[in-house]
Amino acid sequence: MVAGGSQDPLAQEFMQFAVESGVLRFGEFKTKAGRLSPYFFNAGLFDDGAKLGRLAQFYARRLLASGIAFDMLFGPAYKGIALAAAVAIELARLGRNLPYAYNRKEAKDHGEGGSLVGAPVRGRVLIVDDVMSAGTAVRESIAIIQAAGARPHAVAIALDRQEMATENGVDVPHSAVQYVRDQLGLEVCAIARLSDLLQYLAQHSGDALGAHYQQVLAYRQRYGVE
Repeated sequence: MVAGGSQDPLAQEFMQFAVESGVLRFGEFKTKAGRLSPYFFNAGLFDDGAKLGRLAQFYARRLLASGIAFDMLFGPAYKGIALAAAVAIELARLGRNLPYAYNRKEAKDHGEGGSLVGAPVRGRVLIVDDVMSAGTAVRESIAIIQAAGARPHAVAIALDRQEMATENGVDVPHSAVQYVRDQLGLEVCAIARLSDLLQYLAQHSGDALGAHYQQVLAYRQRYGVE
């Protein structure tokens, strides 16, 4: 699905929000895999209350529309902590009040101790994160959730880059999202995908944004997966 496919209105609305917020930028950026990407999505720039609140609305709307069932939210340190908290607040506002928890990078040896903070981790757990590059953070979250006796069930992310993952520096014919879904058995819910970004850029063919379409398309054709 590129310029001519059916549109996802929520994804298109999210693309506009990400561009206007400066979270989605265009140029030349080096990825963790060492690729030169023509775009960069930095969820850390959802950095005030209004932007974080609106981001949480997108997550909640996508999750509720997905039909994915879950009993609580988990935010992997560090970016996932604020995301899980914000999404839990928005879901409660929409009538689904669910517990949430998150982990520390280092376990405390005083107070309540341990590496988990928040509600007891139990039932079907939804992991909330921003993007998925290699699936490493998800695997770490799965181990934490399973150690607590709960079931890692699904992952919610803001953007699915739809590109080949790398293993030991070598491209593999699947994305991190596909690996998590097909090999680890978790459902994955993304607000938007790279194909949605291409549609958004195609709609701006007459302005400065549209000028980035060909570079993003070429990147997708070289590294993309369906």
